[in-house]
Amino acid sequence: MNYFLRNTLILLLLLTGTLRVQAQQSAERQERMNRIENAKIAFLTDKLSLTQEQAQRFWPVYNEFTDKRRDLGQKQKQLRSTKVESLNDQQIRDLLKQNTTLRQNEVNLEKEYYDKFQKVLSVRQTGQLLVAEREFTREILQKLGGGRRGGSPAPAGTAN
Repeated sequence: MNYFLRNTLILLLLLTGTLRVQAQQSAERQERMNRIENAKIAFLTDKLSLTQEQAQRFWPVYNEFTDKRRDLGQKQKQLRSTKVESLNDQQIRDLLKQNTTLRQNEVNLEKEYYDKFQKVLSVRQTGQLLVAEREFTREILQKLGGGRRGGSPAPAGTAN
């Protein structure tokens, strides 16, 4: 019994330590995401030259758009992770159809929200939004070390 109790206690201590490390990593990841989100808000506000009134009306619409776009992206990612080798021909056809439908939904979402953005922003600002989003993504990737072609960081000792 003593042996069982001692091993159980050791296991609990190891598990508690592991959970604590995972919780800390999760908190750090969330903090990093919050910093990126705040930087994106500042970047887009500056690039689009949003007035205070425009910003108050734009950000709720934009946040709704990005949430819906993120959901579609997650669904696409799930489809891409499907092992085609384990599917029969009909399942593959269904998978291809689902992928096409999700891509069409993404285009429809962009059309819908570009119309909504133009109710808040000028046509020029709406056009600049797409460019500014790409610029921001490029800058973030470069800061994270993955901004080179191919998405991998530069080898040590080389210039970007």
